[in-house]
Amino acid sequence: MRYTRRQLVQRGLALGMGLALGNGVRAQREALRIGVVLPYSGVYAQLGEDITNGMLLYFEEVKNQAGGRSIQLIREDETADPAVALRKVTKLAEQDRVDLLTGLVSTASAYAVRDYVHNTRNVLVVSNAGGNALTRDRKSPYIFRTSFTSWQVSFPLGRWVAERIGKRVAIVAADYAFGRESVAAFKESFLAAGGQVVDEIYTPLGSTDYSAAITRLVRVRPQAVYGFLAGSDAVIFLKQYAQFGLKGSVPLTTTGFTVEEDVVQAVGRDVEGAYSSLHWAVRLANPENQRFVQAYQRRFNRIPSVYAMQGYDTARVIVEAVNALKGEVANKEKLVEALEGVRFRGPRGLFEFDPKTHQVIQNIYVRQVRDVGGGLANAVVADLGRVRDPG
Repeated sequence: MRYTRRQLVQRGLALGMGLALGNGVRAQREALRIGVVLPYSGVYAQLGEDITNGMLLYFEEVKNQAGGRSIQLIREDETADPAVALRKVTKLAEQDRVDLLTGLVSTASAYAVRDYVHNTRNVLVVSNAGGNALTRDRKSPYIFRTSFTSWQVSFPLGRWVAERIGKRVAIVAADYAFGRESVAAFKESFLAAGGQVVDEIYTPLGSTDYSAAITRLVRVRPQAVYGFLAGSDAVIFLKQYAQFGLKGSVPLTTTGFTVEEDVVQAVGRDVEGAYSSLHWAVRLANPENQRFVQAYQRRFNRIPSVYAMQGYDTARVIVEAVNALKGEVANKEKLVEALEGVRFRGPRGLFEFDPKTHQVIQNIYVRQVRDVGGGLANAVVADLGRVRDPG
């Protein structure tokens, strides 16, 4: 069949428009690129692995799809250095051109990247770092947090300890932003309830010996010890706490991270009996948590930690927001709106964001490390109610 010149031009235009439309559809269906900055080395390496595994579990449950797009994770090692975290976030945003960012274990890292994320309007979903300022004087419309704040976890515990455990307490905490914020939150309600702090000790991150700190605890003879340490720091401290004979004689009350499941498995019986406050427990009795724990154990052959749960919920938050936008995430203001509207029942209970702070609103539980069915685990002994960070 022969065509006139006019017919050939019209046919060419139609073909060109068809290719352009086709390319547009393909561009929309390109993989959703998620930049993940978590510690895969150093003192918090296990935390980074757990958060990543929780994310992978949820993404696998939704067949690695969000809004009709496949999900691609681009991972970078946060280490324990805020300057490194900022470099990695910048690289993911500018070189890898990710659609959104997530991760960050260290509060110092979160503070280090805050201005860059805010000024460039890159959406960041923080999956751990709990610094209060991210929901207060340094909050940003482009930053959400699925985990906790220092205040949210420790403030409710102070009154509970004063009323149930003892009013003379010594404190041991890691000497960085989250450690000091946790102590301040605990003291706020503890002192208001008539408590007295008899000593306050701060230790360097990555310490390998806590004998000097524990000797001070022995000297002041508190009725209880409150503390925050995490990762390998917590493992070393808890073993030495038992070696010095304080386990069983001086009740240990901590933020939940100090005795979270990864630490319990590493320390064993030396941590039995410790109390802690947190927004989740492996034995929390709700159907969503039971399904999550069973699925995680099947997939990774280990008990999940709170970090794994946070990774799981973070992945769900991202997927639900992207689904609501049908995969169209280029408009950051619309992505922010979609994230603000995410609400579901998950392993920790009801999950929802405070629209003013973009901080999750959640229940805080008191747990105790107990022998449950032949193995140690955190069992819930009190529900301190639904806690909203004051912002």
